[in-house]
Amino acid sequence: MTDAVDRALDILRHGGAVAIPTETVYGLAADASNESAVRRIFAIKQRPADHPLIVHIASSTALDHWAASVSAEAALLAEDCWPGPLTLLLPRGPSVLDVVTGGRDTVGLRVPAHPLTLELLARFGGGLAAPSANRFGQVSPTTAEHVRDDLGDDVDFVLDGGPCPIGVESTIVDCSTSPPQILRPGGIPDEAIAALLDGAPAPASGAQRASGMLASHYAPKARVEVFESTQQAQQRAARLEDVGQRVELLDASADLVDAARNLYERLRDADRRGCDTVVAVLPAPTGLGHAIRDRLIKAAGLG
Repeated sequence: MTDAVDRALDILRHGGAVAIPTETVYGLAADASNESAVRRIFAIKQRPADHPLIVHIASSTALDHWAASVSAEAALLAEDCWPGPLTLLLPRGPSVLDVVTGGRDTVGLRVPAHPLTLELLARFGGGLAAPSANRFGQVSPTTAEHVRDDLGDDVDFVLDGGPCPIGVESTIVDCSTSPPQILRPGGIPDEAIAALLDGAPAPASGAQRASGMLASHYAPKARVEVFESTQQAQQRAARLEDVGQRVELLDASADLVDAARNLYERLRDADRRGCDTVVAVLPAPTGLGHAIRDRLIKAAGLG
């Protein structure tokens, strides 16, 4: 894969856009210090200009370049969780571009746990702004094929690292507040964050200030309806089928690791098969269940 990393590196250094694999979902990456390159990400994704991006870095040693300050809680989380599916929201440093943060005074940072992207970041020597590699608000991509289906020739190159092993986005923790807040549940469960911080983080409050905080997001073309029990979901699916709808029954309540890894593929498959409605069983709010619930509720427009 060295040739592929070489090609990706050359494109990024010349202001291009490259889809990169991570352990969570594929990201659409550009040089975070190149304003025109970052603006191209927004154009490709059709993303609102005030919706902030996450900057991917090679290691925690780069924090001081991107963040004006790093709290003790942020340092602890970085030490324990990076590389991994955790994004830290921190006060932005003076060199961070407004276009990256949507004009906010904070920046989201993470070190992804994928060998190809870690090699790319180490050789690139800077930060890569990289939201999910799909059109804004739609289902995130977890394979290179998903990226090509969504973005086609709009992206300069897809660095194919295989299927994403986790399948849902990173957990976002706002460490610019005291106590820290979980803004988006993700690949590191809320309980693990609470254990590391020796206490539960505060519930998210205030204005939308990070990726994935909109009420409607991660949505397929099919309508999504969510239910707390399998029985409720089965009854609703049967009623919809009785009136001629094509229905996908998605039970995410059993094997949480499998449900997270395959969630977006299941939603995409429902669209490929022309389903009218996805009827989903929500998992319990524990472990990866927090993230799966969040994605399904927002896919239903109820977030």
